[in-house]
Amino acid sequence: MLGAPEQSVTHQHDIDRIPEKDVTQEMLSGSGDNPEAWLVYGGNYEQHRHTTCEIITPENVGELELEYEMSVGSGSSMEGTPLIVPGDPPIMYQSNGPNHIKAIDPREGEVLWSYTYAVPNDVVLCCDDNNRGPAVYEDQVFMTTLDSGVVALDRYSGEEQWYHSTADHERGYSATWAPQVYEGTLFTGSAGGEYGVRGFHTAIDVESGDEAWSTLLSPETEWVGDSINQSGTTNWMGATVDEQRGKLYLPMGNPGPDFDGSVRPGPNRNSIGTLCLDMETGEHEWFHQESAHDVWDYDSAMPRILIRDVEIRGKERDVTVSVGKTGWLYTTDAETGELLVRSEPGCQQLNMFRMIPHIDEGRRMPFMPGGMGGNDWQPGAYNPDLGISYHKLHNSPQEAWWRFEEFEAGKKYWGGILEDEIESHPEGYNDHIGVITAFKPLTGEVVWQDWIDSDVYLWGGSMSTATGLAFAGNQNGELVGYDGETGDRLWEYDAGEAPISGDPISWYDPGTEKQYLAIQVGGSGWLRRGKRDDRLLVFSMEE
Repeated sequence: MLGAPEQSVTHQHDIDRIPEKDVTQEMLSGSGDNPEAWLVYGGNYEQHRHTTCEIITPENVGELELEYEMSVGSGSSMEGTPLIVPGDPPIMYQSNGPNHIKAIDPREGEVLWSYTYAVPNDVVLCCDDNNRGPAVYEDQVFMTTLDSGVVALDRYSGEEQWYHSTADHERGYSATWAPQVYEGTLFTGSAGGEYGVRGFHTAIDVESGDEAWSTLLSPETEWVGDSINQSGTTNWMGATVDEQRGKLYLPMGNPGPDFDGSVRPGPNRNSIGTLCLDMETGEHEWFHQESAHDVWDYDSAMPRILIRDVEIRGKERDVTVSVGKTGWLYTTDAETGELLVRSEPGCQQLNMFRMIPHIDEGRRMPFMPGGMGGNDWQPGAYNPDLGISYHKLHNSPQEAWWRFEEFEAGKKYWGGILEDEIESHPEGYNDHIGVITAFKPLTGEVVWQDWIDSDVYLWGGSMSTATGLAFAGNQNGELVGYDGETGDRLWEYDAGEAPISGDPISWYDPGTEKQYLAIQVGGSGWLRRGKRDDRLLVFSMEE
């Protein structure tokens, strides 16, 4: 990590403009129903990424205009979700890599304070210096840090209150996701599966910064020998909070090493799937696996969508929805983890689940989804009125080879090679590098698809609206407003040459009587990421 300050620094500009009104648990729990707010990473705890604002409609979306654009500074990873705290004015909390966060007046596009964390220069990262968003609670704002920590700031002043390290970053641990906060407890996970770490999830008291509990995610009884010590099985995207059950649903990553399965016999539980934890204790409740004994790097990292009170298989249930790198959508019972639906493929699946060759065999076998997915970390959106979810998937073949590697702490432990530049595509490849796919999670039906051509990978999240729209940016610099039912492109904005890797959000401001839409622009990821940028775009429409 180059260019980080030696000590963390806060710059204050016009902090008196921030209304001193604490964010209560009631506000967080009601965020998804409040058109003036976007208070948690997924819009609500259920991760629907759905706004109840009703000004922008399919009939008038063509009139949506850019209100302003602003530079946020670093020109690094721009994969984040800003938050909106309602007020007069509303306050936006926006973060980007490597570990920058700002309080912004979103009416004017003016920075009120900024904070830069002093990232150690010896952090080891898999796939970019990402920060995907903050969390807010009462008078605090929280950000994970690249050295596997969490920092708490006074959200009115930007001044640091505490820092907590969850693991040794020199061992290969890191943190890039938005944490979750519920009832005074912050939940954060683990990353570093490419470095032979062992995944964990941690609960932290927001007042003191002390750990309430920390639980290891690999089950002791289901791994062979000492392979569990380098098991991976991290949850490197944030948890979904189930308030009614007091549960967390974790998206689970790859086993370690990624490609050499010979050193870790068995199914490698709890890798590649959904793990349910008790929120009070961290105890394991259930697990559903999407790729047993995985050797294709098929992480299942998308934050889980929780859908309540739906009838499926003749019974009313709550369900969790996952779209992982395999390219299928999985709908599971939220109480038991039982698989209820596996969808039609959301992208192409060619040579899938065929054993990758050893490096010395001289064989080549392009497979897809490749190691990038399918759906990697990109958060999906769900429209509860239409019963449709929206997901951004890669559709590109890759090749991999396995080989034996000695484990060394703090060094990459892939157990092989992933090759992005391949000699020939598998038979049947449609030559589209990415696709935005709309599913019906309760039936598994693919409703529509928008195939995308580019030399760059498709990153970032999507958003749905109560008026039946879906919004998503793509790697060609286009922000698109879709008809959520048909997939027709109703509106497009050309942001330039840089990809759009951020997640769209929306809110209503009664002070201006406008609905706003914001998204971050810039390439991200570690392969074919595209041009860097540092812009925040804010669009608006009057009532």
